[in-house]
Amino acid sequence: MFREFKEFAVRGNVVDMAVGIIIGGAFGTIVSSLVNDILMPPIGLLMGGVDFSDIFLVLKGEGPYATLADATAAGAVTMNVGVFANNVISFLIVAFAVFMLVKVINRLRRQQAAAPTAPTAPPEDILLLREIRDSLTRRSEEP
Repeated sequence: MFREFKEFAVRGNVVDMAVGIIIGGAFGTIVSSLVNDILMPPIGLLMGGVDFSDIFLVLKGEGPYATLADATAAGAVTMNVGVFANNVISFLIVAFAVFMLVKVINRLRRQQAAAPTAPTAPPEDILLLREIRDSLTRRSEEP
């Protein structure tokens, strides 16, 4: 059983998948930072200084809360619309990045498939059959 697990674990596909998951996690962190730290502040500024992460609806709890952190600390039940908007934007950026990656890979595959291949020499049995054919043709043409 240990040997089978070792064969499974060292198989190329499993290692490739592990690398993909690790890089995907790191990419997700970068995208989250891009959305939260780069994109949303200017958008919030254009909308009158609104911090998207603090856009929320209080479903259960007393009083108005200035920030989502205040509402959470008070134990209020909230619907976090701004956090959801940030996550939607993050998803769209990741989806677009994956789309562009797949598009580049498909273009490279098409170029590789369209690349002319050097002619290969026919197999030895085909050459032998051609010699036999030519020899028979010459004999039939002799008077």
